[in-house]
Amino acid sequence: MSKTSRIPGFYNLTPEERLRRVAEFAELTEEEVRMLSKEGNLSLDIANRMVENVIGTMAYPFSVALNFLIDGKDYLVPMVIEETSVVAAASNAAKMTRAKGGIFTGATEPVMIGQVQLTGVSDPFSAKARILERKEEVLKLANDQDPVLVKFGGGARDLEVRVLESPVGAMVITHLLVDVRDAMGANAVNTMCEAIAPLIEEITGGKVYLRIISNLADRRLVRARTTVAKEEVGGEEAVDAIIRAWAFAASDPYRAATHNKGILNGCIAVALATGQDHRAIEAGAHAYAARTGRYLPLSTWEKDENGDLVGTLEMPMAVGLVGGATKTHPVARVAIKILGVKTAVELARVMGAVGLAQNLAALRALALEGIQAGHMRLHARNMAIMAGAAGDLIDKVAEQMVKEKRIRFDRAQELLRELTEKR
Repeated sequence: MSKTSRIPGFYNLTPEERLRRVAEFAELTEEEVRMLSKEGNLSLDIANRMVENVIGTMAYPFSVALNFLIDGKDYLVPMVIEETSVVAAASNAAKMTRAKGGIFTGATEPVMIGQVQLTGVSDPFSAKARILERKEEVLKLANDQDPVLVKFGGGARDLEVRVLESPVGAMVITHLLVDVRDAMGANAVNTMCEAIAPLIEEITGGKVYLRIISNLADRRLVRARTTVAKEEVGGEEAVDAIIRAWAFAASDPYRAATHNKGILNGCIAVALATGQDHRAIEAGAHAYAARTGRYLPLSTWEKDENGDLVGTLEMPMAVGLVGGATKTHPVARVAIKILGVKTAVELARVMGAVGLAQNLAALRALALEGIQAGHMRLHARNMAIMAGAAGDLIDKVAEQMVKEKRIRFDRAQELLRELTEKR
């Protein structure tokens, strides 16, 4: 029987039962199950080797989103996030997309940009021309730095050179375009930029300062699209309401910033689970959203001739499966196994799909019921826990606060006292 990410009643299972179901889906070993089930799953020894000045570790909830059908394949999607309702919203939105075939994705080649900043030339356009004349020599020198990457089909592919006016005069900026294959690519690209800097100085007579990767990875894009049957979102009127909510974001950067944050709620939760450089992903996403000079939403929502909702998304997605925390952090390795992705491009495509689903969930909640309605129950549970509730008292306190629409810490304390006294 083929695997499916549709697991009805998953939310009502205990954490132990959920882990068992995920273990069956992903064929986790007993050791991998133990890794996920123990609270301290990153040892101090490993943490101390990852970063400096370590004094401890901090855990975040590790969840899975269900129902994702992406390019005809079912995925359970690991997500690490502290915000309530995000995982449930992604799962619900993914379920809505299944009736029309799920989410379909595409991606460009994994090409990253390295920048070499040249200053101190009186003839910047001539310097640009001279650099380009020796392009093959520059590319060979770059590729000599990473023969393993070249062996696997990657490496420096091309040069672009720009003359940039700045507050301190003209600069000549060389862009080294590097296919990084299954790596995020920062180390490989930075090493190549360091290597070619002296040659660029020799060619031009100028002075190189910065030589570093750009996180505006606009050559490494992911695209996702989905058609959602109007019945799945509440009818054609609901479709129109969702499109109006998107149109607000398309017209106003104050709304667009929060719109894109909703997309990143999904992408970054997967990035954290799988050990990605989530700061680079966020920086690239926001820069790409502003590439026209206006800050715009990363997604578009329209209505097709049948009255169904159609969503598309395009954004940079610089992720990797080799190097960094993806290989160092034991839970990140398990997350990759649960997800079942084999290449960095596949991981990027899944993350784009999750971002689009998360956006659908947020727009639907905002347009039809208000965002607080979706958050209310989970927020109430958090308040109950903060007040000291345990076991079945958590749900009893939360349910009463939701019923009263008084979700406050002081009310949670009062209800907990009342219920405890009755026992």
